[in-house]
Amino acid sequence: MASVPSRVSSRIVAGIKRFQPILTAAKARDINESDTVVIVADMLQEVFGYDKYTEITSEHSIKSTFVDLAIKLDGTLVLLLELKAIGMDLKDAYVKQAVDYAANQGVDWVVLSSGVLWRVYRVHFTKPIDHELVVEFNFLELNAKNEDHIELLWMLSKESWQKETLKEYHAQRQALSRFVFGALLQSEPILEVIRREVRRVSPGIRVEIAEIANVLQQEVIKREVLEGDKAEAAKRLVSRAANRTLRTTAKSSEDDTKDASSSESTRVTDADSPDKPTAS
Repeated sequence: MASVPSRVSSRIVAGIKRFQPILTAAKARDINESDTVVIVADMLQEVFGYDKYTEITSEHSIKSTFVDLAIKLDGTLVLLLELKAIGMDLKDAYVKQAVDYAANQGVDWVVLSSGVLWRVYRVHFTKPIDHELVVEFNFLELNAKNEDHIELLWMLSKESWQKETLKEYHAQRQALSRFVFGALLQSEPILEVIRREVRRVSPGIRVEIAEIANVLQQEVIKREVLEGDKAEAAKRLVSRAANRTLRTTAKSSEDDTKDASSSESTRVTDADSPDKPTAS
């Protein structure tokens, strides 16, 4: 992840210190949704760095309804925020509502928040539309001296969009997901390595790749990691990576063959050429 610029870090630290007492008092008063929206709009400006008048849009129209807040950068919609009253739980039904808004607008990222609780989702434009929780934090539990907490807020800041920090963080999470690990364990290169190590442990034992794969699937890897849309997506990801490697290897071999052929042709030409005349 890109390091947080000092100017942004200072703003985030000041924002944490400023808004934690405000949110604590607002929660004690159990303020309603519209008042929560006002506080969050201020947070978007003072903590995350968006211009309140040109980049934060209130009541953005989506079909016949409205999302509470939206972020536009250079005229492009980059983030939708669905907000609930500060004391409300962020139920699954609210998540679906927020994701539906994003799907209708073709926006990849959506936030569901009560001002205190923040959840950032990546929308997947599959059939049906899917979503994935990428970042979650409780603003009242953040520590202004904790670099990890500052980085969490940095990912939602205006400056990080240009660096695609949130996208990079999501890609890293995907690469380290249990579904990708499950798919990798079933891939042929890993199965070959396991077979080699089994033979090392038990010399003379004949072990087939299919047997190893069966043990992994039936006795080692949890079924939830092997089945479902996320498991299938992980298998496709691993397969595409393997195919890219094969294509790169094939191209490299082809180039080596061409180079060798060219060198051989040059040697033959030089050998067949008559000697240059010697100056008298």
